[in-house]
Amino acid sequence: MTIADLLDPGAVALRVSAPGKRQVLGVIADVAARVLGVDADVVLEGLMEREAAGSTGVGQGVAIPHARIEGLDRVRAIFVRLETPVAFGSVDDKPVDLLLALLAPPEANAQHLRSLARVSRMMRQPELREGLRQARSADAVHVLLAHEATSSAA
Repeated sequence: MTIADLLDPGAVALRVSAPGKRQVLGVIADVAARVLGVDADVVLEGLMEREAAGSTGVGQGVAIPHARIEGLDRVRAIFVRLETPVAFGSVDDKPVDLLLALLAPPEANAQHLRSLARVSRMMRQPELREGLRQARSADAVHVLLAHEATSSAA
Protein backbone atom coordinates (compact mmCIF):
# COMPACT_ATOMS: atom_id res chain seq x y z
CA MET A 1 0.00 0.00 0.00
CA THR A 2 1.40 3.39 -1.01
CA ILE A 3 0.87 6.84 0.45
CA ALA A 4 -1.40 7.56 -2.52
CA ASP A 5 -3.62 4.69 -1.35
CA LEU A 6 -3.78 6.19 2.13
CA LEU A 7 -4.37 9.81 1.12
CA ASP A 8 -7.70 10.75 -0.38
CA PRO A 9 -7.37 13.94 -2.47
CA GLY A 10 -10.10 15.41 -0.24
CA ALA A 11 -7.84 14.90 2.78
CA VAL A 12 -5.42 17.61 1.70
CA ALA A 13 -5.68 21.06 3.27
CA LEU A 14 -3.51 23.87 1.92
CA ARG A 15 -3.14 27.47 3.06
CA VAL A 16 -4.20 26.62 6.61
CA SER A 17 -3.80 29.21 9.37
CA ALA A 18 -3.48 28.05 12.96
CA PRO A 19 -1.84 29.78 15.92
CA GLY A 20 -0.44 26.66 17.58
CA LYS A 21 -0.03 22.90 17.73
CA ARG A 22 -3.41 22.11 19.28
CA GLN A 23 -5.23 24.16 16.64
CA VAL A 24 -3.30 22.46 13.82
CA LEU A 25 -4.20 19.06 15.24
CA GLY A 26 -7.79 20.32 15.40
CA VAL A 27 -7.66 21.06 11.67
CA ILE A 28 -6.45 17.49 11.05
CA ALA A 29 -9.30 16.18 13.22
CA ASP A 30 -11.85 18.28 11.31
CA VAL A 31 -10.57 17.02 7.95
CA ALA A 32 -10.70 13.45 9.27
CA ALA A 33 -14.30 13.93 10.39
CA ARG A 34 -15.31 15.38 7.02
CA VAL A 35 -13.45 12.92 4.79
CA LEU A 36 -13.25 9.73 6.85
CA GLY A 37 -16.49 9.99 8.81
CA VAL A 38 -14.87 9.71 12.23
CA ASP A 39 -15.54 11.84 15.32
CA ALA A 40 -13.33 14.96 15.29
CA ASP A 41 -13.13 15.06 19.09
CA VAL A 42 -11.93 11.45 19.23
CA VAL A 43 -9.27 12.16 16.59
CA LEU A 44 -8.09 15.32 18.36
CA GLU A 45 -7.90 13.47 21.67
CA GLY A 46 -5.88 10.64 20.08
CA LEU A 47 -3.47 13.07 18.42
CA MET A 48 -3.04 15.09 21.62
CA GLU A 49 -2.38 11.93 23.64
CA ARG A 50 0.33 10.93 21.19
CA GLU A 51 1.91 14.40 21.29
CA ALA A 52 1.92 14.27 25.11
CA ALA A 53 4.14 11.17 24.84
CA GLY A 54 6.61 13.09 22.63
CA SER A 55 6.47 15.48 19.72
CA THR A 56 5.92 14.04 16.27
CA GLY A 57 7.87 16.96 14.80
CA VAL A 58 10.63 15.14 12.91
CA GLY A 59 12.59 18.19 11.76
CA GLN A 60 12.97 20.36 8.67
CA GLY A 61 9.50 21.85 9.18
CA VAL A 62 7.77 18.44 9.10
CA ALA A 63 5.53 16.68 11.60
CA ILE A 64 3.97 13.23 11.31
CA PRO A 65 1.20 13.20 13.90
CA HIS A 66 -0.47 9.83 14.28
CA ALA A 67 -3.09 8.06 16.36
CA ARG A 68 -5.14 4.89 16.53
CA ILE A 69 -8.80 5.59 15.90
CA GLU A 70 -11.80 3.29 16.29
CA GLY A 71 -14.01 3.10 13.23
CA LEU A 72 -11.32 3.07 10.55
CA ASP A 73 -10.92 0.01 8.33
CA ARG A 74 -7.30 0.79 7.35
CA VAL A 75 -4.53 3.36 7.79
CA ARG A 76 -5.48 6.73 6.34
CA ALA A 77 -3.45 9.90 5.78
CA ILE A 78 -4.23 13.62 5.98
CA PHE A 79 -1.90 16.32 4.65
CA VAL A 80 -1.91 19.89 5.96
CA ARG A 81 0.28 22.78 4.82
CA LEU A 82 0.36 25.83 7.06
CA GLU A 83 0.58 29.41 5.84
CA THR A 84 2.78 30.28 8.81
CA PRO A 85 4.84 27.60 10.59
CA VAL A 86 4.02 26.87 14.23
CA ALA A 87 6.15 25.70 17.15
CA PHE A 88 5.76 21.95 17.47
CA GLY A 89 8.55 20.83 19.78
CA SER A 90 10.39 19.31 16.82
CA VAL A 91 13.68 17.49 17.24
CA ASP A 92 15.51 20.39 15.52
CA ASP A 93 13.45 23.08 17.34
CA LYS A 94 12.30 24.47 13.97
CA PRO A 95 8.62 25.35 13.50
CA VAL A 96 6.43 23.06 11.39
CA ASP A 97 4.57 23.91 8.19
CA LEU A 98 4.10 20.45 6.61
CA LEU A 99 2.07 17.79 8.42
CA LEU A 100 1.32 14.34 7.12
CA ALA A 101 -0.93 12.73 9.72
CA LEU A 102 -1.60 9.00 9.88
CA LEU A 103 -4.72 7.55 11.47
CA ALA A 104 -4.91 3.79 11.97
CA PRO A 105 -7.42 1.30 13.31
CA PRO A 106 -6.38 0.06 16.77
CA GLU A 107 -5.56 -3.43 15.44
CA ALA A 108 -3.40 -2.32 12.47
CA ASN A 109 -0.04 -2.54 14.26
CA ALA A 110 2.26 -3.69 11.45
CA GLN A 111 0.55 -1.63 8.77
CA HIS A 112 0.66 1.46 11.02
CA LEU A 113 4.40 1.06 11.67
CA ARG A 114 5.19 0.42 7.99
CA SER A 115 3.22 3.51 6.99
CA LEU A 116 5.02 5.64 9.59
CA ALA A 117 8.41 4.40 8.37
CA ARG A 118 7.52 5.07 4.73
CA VAL A 119 6.22 8.58 5.42
CA SER A 120 9.27 9.37 7.54
CA ARG A 121 11.66 8.27 4.76
CA MET A 122 9.76 10.23 2.14
CA MET A 123 9.56 13.44 4.13
CA ARG A 124 13.35 13.47 4.69
CA GLN A 125 13.81 14.28 1.00
CA PRO A 126 14.45 18.03 0.48
CA GLU A 127 13.05 18.01 -3.08
CA LEU A 128 9.76 16.52 -1.92
CA ARG A 129 9.42 18.99 0.96
CA GLU A 130 10.06 21.89 -1.40
CA GLY A 131 7.57 20.52 -3.93
CA LEU A 132 4.93 20.19 -1.22
CA ARG A 133 5.57 23.76 -0.11
CA GLN A 134 5.16 25.01 -3.70
CA ALA A 135 2.16 22.86 -4.73
CA ARG A 136 -0.81 24.97 -5.72
CA SER A 137 -3.56 22.38 -5.36
CA ALA A 138 -4.60 19.28 -3.43
CA ASP A 139 -4.25 17.30 -6.65
CA ALA A 140 -0.65 18.51 -7.06
CA VAL A 141 0.14 17.40 -3.49
CA HIS A 142 -1.45 14.01 -4.14
CA VAL A 143 0.58 13.57 -7.35
CA LEU A 144 3.83 14.52 -5.59
CA LEU A 145 3.24 12.09 -2.73
CA ALA A 146 2.06 9.31 -5.06
CA HIS A 147 5.08 9.75 -7.34
CA GLU A 148 7.48 9.84 -4.40
CA ALA A 149 5.90 6.77 -2.85
CA THR A 150 6.30 4.73 -6.03
CA SER A 151 9.86 5.91 -6.73
CA SER A 152 11.02 5.32 -3.15
CA ALA A 153 9.45 1.86 -3.13
CA ALA A 154 11.53 0.85 -6.15
